[in-house]
Amino acid sequence: MKRLFWKFFFIIWLTMATSIGVLFAASAMLQITPHTRDVERARQDFALDTAAGLLAHAGRDAALAFVAEAARGDVPIDLSVSPIEPFEACSAGTSDDERTIAAGDACFRITLHHDAPSLAVTIWPMIAPGLSVLLAAAAAAYWLARYLIRPVAHLRGGLAALASGRFDVRIGDRMDGRKDEVAALAHDFDASATRLAELQRTQQRLFHDVSHELRSPLSRLQAAIGVLQQNPARLGGMMDRMVREVERIDGLVGEILTLARLTDRSQDGPDVQTLDVIDLLNDIVTDAAFEAQARKIRVVHEGTASFVADVNGELIYRALENVIRNAVKYTADGSDVSVRSLIEDDALHILVADQGPGVAASELDQIFQPFSRGENAGTGSGYGLGLAIAKQAVEWHGGRVAASAAASGGLVVSISIPSLARGSRPGSRPTTPASHRSGPVA
Repeated sequence: MKRLFWKFFFIIWLTMATSIGVLFAASAMLQITPHTRDVERARQDFALDTAAGLLAHAGRDAALAFVAEAARGDVPIDLSVSPIEPFEACSAGTSDDERTIAAGDACFRITLHHDAPSLAVTIWPMIAPGLSVLLAAAAAAYWLARYLIRPVAHLRGGLAALASGRFDVRIGDRMDGRKDEVAALAHDFDASATRLAELQRTQQRLFHDVSHELRSPLSRLQAAIGVLQQNPARLGGMMDRMVREVERIDGLVGEILTLARLTDRSQDGPDVQTLDVIDLLNDIVTDAAFEAQARKIRVVHEGTASFVADVNGELIYRALENVIRNAVKYTADGSDVSVRSLIEDDALHILVADQGPGVAASELDQIFQPFSRGENAGTGSGYGLGLAIAKQAVEWHGGRVAASAAASGGLVVSISIPSLARGSRPGSRPTTPASHRSGPVA
């Protein structure tokens, strides 16, 4: 939160600095006005005293002449000279705007006339500093509120769109070039929306593929039941057909459940065991080589002799078996399936290469999607789930699976398995499972 912290800091600091600066500027301006009033008042008092002196020493005519001249000046001073009775009133003294003067046997009052200061002139010096501070703070608060509320409003609108099922909304481009934590949050929102859109598409595709895969065996079951209804004598032959279709449906459901458990990140993963992954790999290679003899295919493992790791034996066995059996399935008759292993960066790297028809470059990532088969896969058995399960199982352990085209044709699948599973939990039992055997590759 450093960027956002410093933005808040500088905004508040600049607001205070601006307010203080405006306050000092206003104070400096207001200091001129009282000085002018003081000078004007001094001129008026001087004129009042001068008129009083002229009246006392030079007589009434001299005082009236001075009063008339003061009234015609650039800054007029309004004075008046009036006699007062009785003579004893001269003893009343003077005030701010009046002078009482005795001239011979008469008594006169000299009065200074001036307009009372307006309310604005009286109140403005008191309210100007506070008003300037309020205006500066209001401007800064408005900008700050706008700066903070706009991205929040975008986020709220985006979340409302997600809640309504619209995953195509993006708000990262509405951040007006921001590069702070709020912008990072907006980009995280976009990434989440993209991920949700992908999950939605995957879910829809999965529903479509599952229904498509189930429709064929169910249709054959319905056909077998129809034949039995018309000719019960064919029970024996139709029963074998029905058993095979039921087994096919059961296998498909099992594969789907396995894939669902591996892709469910909200649940704790399976327990891990400390075992030698190379032992599992050699068992799989031995079994695959024995079954591939009918097609004169050689399955050979070359590489490291041991790799002890904390993994889930069943998942790793199934992942390796699916990849190797998939290579045996698609390699050409009389060819070789090469399995090579090496240890690097505390991880086991396995390369499985076949000599089959290969996969187009545009389909290399797609073959790891559920129910996905390459164009050269043909119409053989399998559900298109084997490589998807292998990928999810290896990635659960913190490893990775990738496919590439072999230089001599065919497909190369690389598998990386770390020595410590990412999903391992404290207290997992370090035991070797009694059996890792699974069904045929999907």
